[in-house]
Amino acid sequence: MLTKEENNFIQYWEKSRLEKKKVLRHLSVGLPMAVALIIAIFINFFSGWFKKADMVLHGESSSLIIILIVAALLIVVFIVIFSARHRWDMNEQTYRQLINKKNKE
Repeated sequence: MLTKEENNFIQYWEKSRLEKKKVLRHLSVGLPMAVALIIAIFINFFSGWFKKADMVLHGESSSLIIILIVAALLIVVFIVIFSARHRWDMNEQTYRQLINKKNKE
C-alpha cells in the first residue's frame, strides 16, 4: 500500500516529468551551485595567497583572463546540465519504483 506522499509524488511526476526535461528548467536547478563554485574559484585565484599563481596572473600572459572566463563558463554549463539530469534521473527512478510497487499490490 502506497502512502499519501508516494501517491502525491506519482501524480506530480506524471504531470511534470516531460517539462522537467526541458533545457530552461536545467538552469534553475544547478545554476546557483555552479555560480557559487565559480565565485569561490575566482576568490581563491585572485586572493594572492598562492604566489606562483599570482605571478602568472600578473605576468606577460594576457590571454589568461580569457582562458579563466571560458573555463568558468564550461564549469557552469557542466554543473547545470549534470545536476539537472541527475535530479531528473533520481525522480524518474523513484517514480518507476513506486509504479512497480503499486502494480504488485
